[in-house]
Amino acid sequence: MKQRLLFLSLAIFSFSALSAQGIKDLFDKASKKDSTGILNTVSRGINGSSGSLSNEEIISGLREALKVGTDNSSKRLGKLDGFFKDAAIKILMPEEAKKAERTLRSMGLGSLVDKAILSMNRAAEDAATGVGNIFWNAIRQMSIKDGLQILKGGDFAATEYLKKMTTAEITAKFRPVIDSSLAKTEATRYWKDVFTAYNRFSRSPINTDLTAYVTERALNGIFYNIGLEEQKIRKDPAAQVTSLLKKVFGSK
Repeated sequence: MKQRLLFLSLAIFSFSALSAQGIKDLFDKASKKDSTGILNTVSRGINGSSGSLSNEEIISGLREALKVGTDNSSKRLGKLDGFFKDAAIKILMPEEAKKAERTLRSMGLGSLVDKAILSMNRAAEDAATGVGNIFWNAIRQMSIKDGLQILKGGDFAATEYLKKMTTAEITAKFRPVIDSSLAKTEATRYWKDVFTAYNRFSRSPINTDLTAYVTERALNGIFYNIGLEEQKIRKDPAAQVTSLLKKVFGSK
């Protein structure tokens, strides 16, 4: 009788231990799943498990994410003060012109410098409104190989892909837009006024290419904002504004 009781006790203890270990394993798996981020859903699609996404859905989701990101960025930056009141991307005087700025401000010509800075930012805001269409051609060309590399990349992999693929072409297309915007916002005139005034008192005249400078800074600001949009789409369910984005990026 005692042997039976001992055997029964050992069996119950073993079952309890196994159950506890099983629960622990499930908890560990659940914790690991939560900590790996929302791209688990996409990874399951690549690995071909049940309920997986096709490569076409993955690429379509990435294209849509970039389109949403570029559209949101261009709309936000294209508004009044989109550049001018954003300290992270506001266009200031170039480094080679900082001495000129200090000199002119010390001579009581600070308002002239301020007008030049404001007009440069207004030009960038004006040009940003049309940047979405320029990006869209590059987004459409994304291949399956590109998409899989983006998924294996870092948090800003999609933005970096877009930057790598489009900077040269967009700079060429964006420059005349910026040039036109600079003229429309009178930045060219203010710039000329600033450095005409400065060059009267300096032995080292400033001859900075205003269009090239504003184009570069404007593009930096746009890519910075696209990166922020990418982060939101990856991590914030509220930013997954279409059914495809929810399917590709949404955690289950």
